[in-house]
Order: sequence, then structure tokens, then C-alpha cells
Amino acid sequence: MAIAIVDYGMGNLHSVSKAVERLGAEALVTGDRAEILNADGIILPGVGAFGDAMEHLRESGLGEVMKEAAAAERPLLGICLGMQLLFGSSEEHGQHVGLGILPGRVIRFAEGDYKVPHMGWNRLEFLQKDNPLLAGLAEGHVYFVHSYHVLPEVKSDLLAVTDYGQPVTAIVGRGSVYGMQFHPEKSGELGMNLLGQFLKLCGHTSTLV
Repeated sequence: MAIAIVDYGMGNLHSVSKAVERLGAEALVTGDRAEILNADGIILPGVGAFGDAMEHLRESGLGEVMKEAAAAERPLLGICLGMQLLFGSSEEHGQHVGLGILPGRVIRFAEGDYKVPHMGWNRLEFLQKDNPLLAGLAEGHVYFVHSYHVLPEVKSDLLAVTDYGQPVTAIVGRGSVYGMQFHPEKSGELGMNLLGQFLKLCGHTSTLV
């Protein structure tokens, strides 16, 4: 089976593809519409600024491909900035329109007794333990690096949070669309197990690490 890792010029493609291969699936790094839509699952990575990423997605046409994939109920996972891009808007360096696949907005951490960016290991709290992405997994720590966080509009889209001076959206999901604010490929056993659960949803017989 092949998992398409979307190459739109802004993503940690190598580490994500290696993690997918470690779990026994074929990682296909591609910006080709047909290859993406024909894959068993799709991962949208992202590193950098929201506005720049959306510009790349628009210019390449891959933003519309992501919407098409979601509408066709293809398993889709956004990672870090890739998760934020799934939502309607972001205030990062101005106001920017996102993909709008999930309702909500991205805001900067407010001033508080914590450092920005949020960088390091934080514990997940599962809010929907029966969700297929989380089923059978134990809560634990994963690795975050971000200065902006998501405020989902629909409570049922929120699968897990972490505490960083406030409840922070960590995992979202609706239907076949999922997002992780942290980097699962850099988050040890729990991160790899979460990635493995997504591959199961794509039809892969991945086992827990």
C-alpha cells in the first residue's frame, strides 16, 4: 500500500516518509494529483508560516486536491502546520484563509507564564478514547514545536489536548480527516503508534511499536 506524502515545498518530508516506511508502508513523496488521490492515505506535513504554505498550495493546485481528497473521504492526516492548514483561517503574520476542510481558526499563544514558541514534550489528554485513531493507546508525551494553535469551532472535532498554560488542541478528527499539532515521527513510541493507527485507517496492518 502507498501513503502519499504531499510535496508542496514546505514540509519535513524525509522524517515523515522514514517513519511511514518504518511502520511497513510505502511512502510516496509526491505533488502529483493522480498519485495523491489514488493513494491509500494522504499525509499533509508542514513546517514554516501559514500564509507561505497556503500560497504554495494555491499555486501548485494541491490545495484543491486536499479538498477533493477530503470530500472523497480519503484518509487524510495533517501534521503540525499541516494540521493548521486544514482549518478556515490563521492570524499568523496577518489574516490568511486556510483550506476550510475543518471549521476553526489558528491564533497565536497569548502572553502568559510560558515560553513561545511552545517547544518540547507535553502529555496528551485523550478526549475521545473510542475514536479509531486513539483506541487501545495509553496517554503519554509527544513533541511539540509551534507558536500558534487551533481553536476548532466544533467540539466533537477535538480528540486530544495538552496543557500549556491553557488547554491546547493536540489532535483533531472528523470522518476520514485527522490532524496532529505535534510531530508524531519525532514523538517516540506514542507518536509512532498514533501514526500506525492512522495507517490502519488507510487499510494497513500496522502493529503497535
